[in-house]
Amino acid sequence: MQQSRCTDPVILNLWHPLAALVDMQAGVVFDTVLLEERVSYAHDGRGEAAAWRSFAGLPAGAAVEIDQLVEALPVKVAYGYLWTSLGTPGELFPIPEFAEADRRKLNAATLGVNVSAPRAIENFLDMGHFPYVHTDILGAEPHTEVKEYDVEISVERDEILATRCRFYQPKASTVSTEGADVDYVYRVPHPYCSVLYKSSPADESRLDVIAIFLQPVDQEHVRAHMMLCVLDEENEDKIIKRFQQTIFGQDKPILENQFPKRLPLDPRAETPIRADKSAIAYRRWLSQKGVTYGVIPAAI
Repeated sequence: MQQSRCTDPVILNLWHPLAALVDMQAGVVFDTVLLEERVSYAHDGRGEAAAWRSFAGLPAGAAVEIDQLVEALPVKVAYGYLWTSLGTPGELFPIPEFAEADRRKLNAATLGVNVSAPRAIENFLDMGHFPYVHTDILGAEPHTEVKEYDVEISVERDEILATRCRFYQPKASTVSTEGADVDYVYRVPHPYCSVLYKSSPADESRLDVIAIFLQPVDQEHVRAHMMLCVLDEENEDKIIKRFQQTIFGQDKPILENQFPKRLPLDPRAETPIRADKSAIAYRRWLSQKGVTYGVIPAAI
């Protein structure tokens, strides 16, 4: 078996997203990079998919029969994406809302970002930047305070959960008609994936789901896959996607100007404030798990 360039067993043995199924032509080979390894992948359009370490005999764009491949990597089709692993993965985290028939399920975008996966997750968890980076969409002055919220690291579920998050947003989604205080719940069930639940203007009793699935190209570059699972019967797909693309487009230059690009896990490396409770918990969780890829480990 080929030696992997990634030597972090925690990250190596996880499921990682490669592509949205809607972006893949059935029976055709696609190439990407995962954990510094060139990986090829394909699906047959009937629910079967495959991924394998790339080799010269089957280049991108070539036709392929899925069932004839040998030495394939583990694969999983979930939440509209093809996932693989360079190690021995366990179960993929659940998102039960994805099974609800009345939800719009879309890949808002897949974008390359010059930053480590942990830095991107930390930005996704940060409500404090809403008024300044996403002005008049997810926030606006003078509504800049991040109110007290709760954060839990669950050993049983192996995830971080932030609850009682609430923030004023001028336009929380494509369905919003006016500004409102929006309830948020953040889950981090995977070191490089986070799932956000937020108030749905379309149904006060339910929550929209927005997830970021990060594909680590290397320690300082990712492909960010943005999954939407929302309640919206009014807008075309392109309108819903454009809204999220606008938000991520505002985040991208902020992320790419982060220094260092890898996330420092030493609590003394960067000075947190009260609003950073989720980020503090995330860094502690990564340290506890022994993650070394994409981070600057704390000194022992």
